[in-house]
Amino acid sequence: MLNNIGLPGLLLIAVVVLVMFGRGKVSSLMGEVGKGISAFKKGVKEETAELEKPATTPDLRSDARTDVRDVTPVERDKV
Repeated sequence: MLNNIGLPGLLLIAVVVLVMFGRGKVSSLMGEVGKGISAFKKGVKEETAELEKPATTPDLRSDARTDVRDVTPVERDKV
């Protein structure tokens, strides 16, 4: 269906859209579409960078050193 529109058909559609909505409305609409596309690309770029960062693991040894305590039994009565 859309394979045979051609250049004259596209020009006719553009003229109809301009007549219906006016130049200012179409211009602001295209500006909003551009902002949306750039925001989408920015979001994809940020998420890709987040996924490519190496995962960090906490240093468990330093945490274990602070939690070490003496657990030897205390002798109560020495004979």
